[in-house]
Parts: sequence; structure tokens; C-alpha cells
Amino acid sequence: MQKPLSLLLLGLLLFTVTSFTLNTNSSIKFGLLKYSGGGDWYANKDTSIPNLIKYCNQNLGMNIAPEQEIVEVGSPDIFNIPFLHMTGHGNVVFNDQEAENLRIYLEAGGFLHIDDNYGMDKFVRVAMKKVFPESEFVELPFSHEIFHQTYKFPSGLPKVHEHDGKPARGFGILLEGRVVCFYTAECDLGDGWEDEEVHNDPPEIRQKALQMGANIVEYAFSY
Repeated sequence: MQKPLSLLLLGLLLFTVTSFTLNTNSSIKFGLLKYSGGGDWYANKDTSIPNLIKYCNQNLGMNIAPEQEIVEVGSPDIFNIPFLHMTGHGNVVFNDQEAENLRIYLEAGGFLHIDDNYGMDKFVRVAMKKVFPESEFVELPFSHEIFHQTYKFPSGLPKVHEHDGKPARGFGILLEGRVVCFYTAECDLGDGWEDEEVHNDPPEIRQKALQMGANIVEYAFSY
């Protein structure tokens, strides 16, 4: 990516993020991240994020556009979208330009939520290492602010689906103390945002998933 374009896009993202407040009159957009490597980036794309957006608008007083944008990792369009969601079951590959683009986006104030839909863990860790070679995912303690926004989760992430029967875990990549990438594993949080008939999850599970999702969104725009 050319340096002048990088600086321009960084400025656009800073304007977007710093102009947003919970009660703004202009709506913002959420993005679903499209990536290469063969993994199904489109898993959950029909109802998951739209349902989370609706929940945030209704319960947190936000003004988010009702439909998500599908954006590619290397596209300049990500700089118009302060909150990105990424999911899937399989391989994830970022080329050099995509890794640089995502790094600039996150350093500029953007936020990425990655939700392992089962099977992407070993791939997404390699991909994000390319974005931040000097950083590691660190497990966030239950006392972290992301679990204590409007909705309180003193025991950490809710468990939506079993996966390998392991506890749900939340990892972060931090820049200057701010979580810029939150990775939810062994959790299937995005499945809990889906329409009820998709997975037939109990209402209380879906409610907890949406509440935790709202906390992630609230944190992203508060720090």
C-alpha cells in the first residue's frame, strides 16, 4: 500500500471512530470480513450480525445501519467501518498487503471481533501473527472491562455450543492497553446471535450471546 493512501485511510478511520457517540444522528456500519484461504468467511452471514445490530440499537440506544457490509481484508473500505466481525470454520490466509491494511486499520482505532465457529483457531492465530508479528493473543481475565459493560459477565464468555467441551475463552491483542482484536474461542458466540430456528438454541442462551455481543460493541466504542 502506498504511504500517502495509508495516511489518508488512517485519517478517515480516525474521523469515523471519534465522531461516533451512542446517540449520534448519523448511522454507522458494521462489517463482515471476507478473507482468503478457503475458510467459510460467510458462515452466519444472513442473520448473525444483523440481529446483533438490532439488539444494540434497541437496548443500547445506538444508531447502527441495519445491514452489515461485506468487506475484504485488503480493501480501503474497511476504513469506513469502525467495527469488523470475522468468523468461519477453516483456513484463513492474509497476504502481505492485507496484513498491512488490517494493521493500519487497528492501529488507527478500528476494532476486530473474531469468533471461531469451530475449526479456525490454528489458522487465525497464524494470520493475526502476520498482522502483529510482535504481539501475542493474551487471555483476558474475567475482571476485564469487556465483560463488565452494560451487561455483567463475572465468569467470562457465555458458552453457546459445545465444540470440544472446553470452556469458552476470550483472547485479545492489545495496543497501548486497548484491546483492538477480541477473539472468542470455544464459544460460538455468533451462532447465538442467529435467528432462533437456525440452531434451535434456548432463548436464555441466545439472550446471553446477544448481551455479550453488545458488550463487545460497547467496549469497542468506549476505549
